[in-house]
Amino acid sequence: MYSIQRLEMVAAIALLSLLLIGTVVVLKPFIISLILAAVLAYATWPVYEWLLARLRNRPGAAATAMTLLLLLTLVTPFAVMGVSLADNAVELLRLLREALNRPLPPPPHWLEGLPLAGGYLQGKWLSMMQEEEGTLLLQVREQLQQLPLRNWAITAGAALVQGVVLISFSVLICFFFYRDGPAITTRVQAVMERLTGHRARNLIEVTAGTVSRVVNGILGTSLAQSVLALIGFWIADVPGAMLLGLLTFFLSIMPMGPPLVWVPAVVWLYIQGSTAMAVFLAIWGLLLISSIDNFIKPYLISRGGSLPLLLVFMGVLGGLLAFGFIGVFLGPVILAVTYALLTEWASSTRPADAGDDAAGD
Repeated sequence: MYSIQRLEMVAAIALLSLLLIGTVVVLKPFIISLILAAVLAYATWPVYEWLLARLRNRPGAAATAMTLLLLLTLVTPFAVMGVSLADNAVELLRLLREALNRPLPPPPHWLEGLPLAGGYLQGKWLSMMQEEEGTLLLQVREQLQQLPLRNWAITAGAALVQGVVLISFSVLICFFFYRDGPAITTRVQAVMERLTGHRARNLIEVTAGTVSRVVNGILGTSLAQSVLALIGFWIADVPGAMLLGLLTFFLSIMPMGPPLVWVPAVVWLYIQGSTAMAVFLAIWGLLLISSIDNFIKPYLISRGGSLPLLLVFMGVLGGLLAFGFIGVFLGPVILAVTYALLTEWASSTRPADAGDDAAGD
């Protein structure tokens, strides 16, 4: 009798293992999209609730409206960037070569008056204008001639388009998460309670808060900065605006990253004689693009706890290498959630350990 029960238990475990393996194999092509859909759905849930109230509590209509809104605001900009990336890169390279073939204009009169580095910058500018410094510009021109920027842009554009397809699929999955959100949340909480007991609610809250901080504080502000930069480049008639906007999105992950894009654009406009547009773009960059990086992003990230920016930056780069363009969104979220859960687990075990030590004494 005992051997029959043991055999039945082994058979049940084997069957369950096979079902789990089969489930993983079937869902493997969609796991990344499912995770991203869950992240997007949670991060934008307050907007969905607002739409649900305006549409008389009709989940299907609100989910449809929210899905279309995500497609318009998240997918469309990156799709346009991916299609025009190669043309933008070629245009920028052509203009850069033309600019290097022209002689440098005299330094602006206000450059010498800059504190600390004004005299040094003016001296460097004047030295670059001298004939003997032309060898440096010649070397730069030769390097640009050999630079396979078009091939790189085509490859990057193809990767970007592939990422846009995956993001589009994730947005479509979001429709079901929006429509069936309460039921899905109840089931997830029940599973978590079976696995972790009474700590399930706290772990879910930590995970949800971390996802919200990363998506809104890092990726949301990066997207906002890239859009603002793109608008500024368009108004100032800077060539390759799409490519520069995409660079702003990636560089905004780093502290003081966006000025690495818009400051050279300001200098280019001034050299071209568009002083008014250069002044406009400088003001636009300081007051709008960089203000989000300096004020709004740290506030959003710090809500609910501290989050190492180095961890987020490594998540962006690691996610990009591991999952492609879609990893820019997933990488920092995965690392940040893991860090938050480990921190919560470590802090929750300390009081118990301390109580055990006290009892032993």
